[in-house]
Formats: sequence, structure tokens, C-alpha cells
Amino acid sequence: MKDVSLPIYPVLLAGGSGTRLWPVSRELFPKQLAKLCGEDSLVQTTIKRLSPVLDTNRIRIVCGAHHAADIGRHLQQIGIDPKDKIVSEPCGRNTAPAVLLALHRVLKEVDDAIVFIFPADHVIRHPKRFQEKLLAAARLAEAGFIVTFGIKPYYPETGYGYIEGGDPVEEGARRIRRFVEKPDRATAERYLQSGNFYWNSGMFAFRASVMAQEFERYQPDMSERFRQMMNGMTDVSMEDYASLPNVSIDVAVMENTRIGVVLPADLGWSDIGSWKSLYDFLPKDESNNVIVGDVILQQCHHCFVMTQERMIAVNGLSRIVIVETPDAVFVSDMETSRDVKEIVAVLKAQKRLQVQNHTTVTTPWGTRTTLEVRAGYQVHRLNVFPKEQVTIAPDPVRMKTLVLVDGTVQIHQNGDIRTMKLGESVSMAPSLEAELIVCNETEKDAHLMEIETSIRM
Repeated sequence: MKDVSLPIYPVLLAGGSGTRLWPVSRELFPKQLAKLCGEDSLVQTTIKRLSPVLDTNRIRIVCGAHHAADIGRHLQQIGIDPKDKIVSEPCGRNTAPAVLLALHRVLKEVDDAIVFIFPADHVIRHPKRFQEKLLAAARLAEAGFIVTFGIKPYYPETGYGYIEGGDPVEEGARRIRRFVEKPDRATAERYLQSGNFYWNSGMFAFRASVMAQEFERYQPDMSERFRQMMNGMTDVSMEDYASLPNVSIDVAVMENTRIGVVLPADLGWSDIGSWKSLYDFLPKDESNNVIVGDVILQQCHHCFVMTQERMIAVNGLSRIVIVETPDAVFVSDMETSRDVKEIVAVLKAQKRLQVQNHTTVTTPWGTRTTLEVRAGYQVHRLNVFPKEQVTIAPDPVRMKTLVLVDGTVQIHQNGDIRTMKLGESVSMAPSLEAELIVCNETEKDAHLMEIETSIRM
């Protein structure tokens, strides 16, 4: 960036699970990995809108260790090498520890830098306006301010926190007077009328050295504990990281610092915190419906209908949300669709599998889709990525059979190597001994069916 002299590191925070967008978002498949607004996932969209203003080769993504492989794959899909770009959190500890982790990584590479913080799962309707604000925020950050992007409200939203702006500074920014929690309707309407309250977007810009100093000033115990646990270390242990306070960057630093400014922005921004907010963001048809997938609507208006696998036909409904996935369907009134998080809590209490993951699970080697589970057998579809391999472990009570339905693979079993061609199969008898390795040495995906059959002894 020509207007600033320091290097710039965009940092994406990608650690959330987004339970309010269940059944699409799951614990092991958070909403930033989902394709909700087009052909790209939310994390891919977030990265793409930074270019060309910010150098995406300097991007760093803070995410849970169990999401790192997925995030890496999403980076590769948009032409970015994930090497050294993913910062894994051993467990979720809110945004303040995540920012500290990112600062540690950046300051190991350079003496100082401008750091941008972006949630990986938000959307922006006007990317050009956003890029103009990036330039202004970078200049403010280099001057020593800690900048937060304040979204100009256009209706009295009660689901967002607000920032009150004070005296003006350069670049159209205002000093932060205070942060306020999610208001009631009457208070939100007063904020809207006042003209100096802004939605808290969770996006920031600052010099790494300045934010480190503010952590030391306002969170000395957390800062010192983090320094000790990272002394000479690249990664932090689960035990050490879990001992850090579960606190947001707003509470830890932004509500205390005297150098915080809010940069007002009209970006068409949304945090996509509910199915209704996604409905509000997406384009509508002539009946104000949002349709995603194979959907037939008759005499419906103001509906949101999304399907991933099956055809959905809806007749004579209004202001309804319907979301279909291969293993769960969510139906709700539009206005109360945010309450899906309460359903998720019930599913967690019942230990239902639909909370944790989808029927298709992504791994470093490919994907595994569960097609059918019965008392005596299970059927899965394996997709092995190019130049990857998967190990099939033996089972003491189940026969495992693999059938190649697309591509070519090599089978390593009992010291033997053979090429498996289309339509061929290989079986593993119940055993505790030799494993089977499936290697895809080609440049295209290979697809196999895996059938597990219980053998009664």
C-alpha cells in the first residue's frame, strides 16, 4: 500500500461455530466454510474482497485446530498457498487471546506492522467502499490509533452492539466515547436518531506494537502469561491456552484504551447472525422470496428456502424459513429463526450427531460421506484428493469392501501394491492386523464406495 510505510498483515478470525445458522453450520463445519452467498465460502469471499488493496500473501487465519485442514483447502481453491498462513488455536478462548496469538506470529516475522482484524464469516455488499475505508484505516493505524470500523445503522437493530462516536479526528473517524451492549428496541431507535452511534462490526486496524503495548497496559496478567507460554515456542499447548481468560478484544482493550477511534462506514455489512439476516442480505424474486437450490414455490412470499440435496416444494406460505441438509431440515417463522440456537442446545443435550458434523466430513486426504447406516451394515462414499492417500484400518467384527467407481488408485495391502481400476473391488476380512492404504497418484479425484458389514461371531 503506497500510503503507508509499514507492512500490512490481514488477520482473519475463523474460530466460531455459528449455531444460529444450523443445520448448515455445525461444530466441525462453521458458517465461514459454508457457501451461503454464491460460489465461494464466506472465508473465501472475505479474502477476495481484500485484494488488491491488501496483499493476500500476508494473510493469517486464526482458527481451531480441527478446522485447519478445511481452511487450508479453501485457501488452495482460490490460489493461495496455505503454508505458514494458518494459526491454530488449541481451543476457543474468544477474540482477545486470538488477537494475541496473531500478534505473536506477526512480530516473530517483522519488527512492526499494521494488522487488520476481520471476522471470516461476515458479508459486505459494497466492496469498493470497503476498500476505500481500508486505506483510511491503514493511515490512521500508522499514525498510532486503534481503529474499529463502525457501521452506519439504517434500522434499530437490537442484535448488535453499538459504538458511540465522540470528537472527530482525521480521515472522518471519531474518538470512541463508549461501547454499549445490545440495546432494547426503544434504545436502538434513540441511537439511530442520534447520528453518532454505529454498529460494532468486529473489524479493527492497528500497529502491532501499539496493540501489544495496550495489552500490557490494560491486561498485564494475560499479556505476561501469554509471553511466558510462548517463550521460544511456535505453538501453544492446549493446557496453557485454555488457562487464558475467555474475553473479547472489546472488553480486554477497546473499552479501556484512550487511542481508539471509530471509522464510520456504509458498506452494506452484515454478520449473517441468523437466517433472517441472510434473507435480508440476499437478492429477492418478485415475491420477495430467496430461493437457493432445487425449490418450487407456489403462492408464497417473503420466504427463505434453501436445499442442498432434495427438491423442496412449498405452497401458500409467507415469512417462513426452510433449510434442508442431507440429515436435517429446519423450518421456522422468519422473525424467530434466530432461536434455532435453542434447538441446537437441545440437540447437544441429546448428543445428536447432527450438531457436530454433516454427513460429508472433510479430511486432509479427501471427503467421507455417510450414505446409509443400518443395524448390520454401513455405506460410505470416499473422495480421495489428487496426490493423497487414506488408510483403512481393520475392524475386529466388520468386513470392509471398497469398490472404485471413478478414477484410478493404488492399493497397498500386506506388502503388495496393485492398481485398482474402475469397477474393481478389494475386501478386508475382520481382523486386528494389516491395514489397507488407498493412494491416488493421479491429478484428479478418485471416488470409492466403502461397505462395512457386521460379521456375527
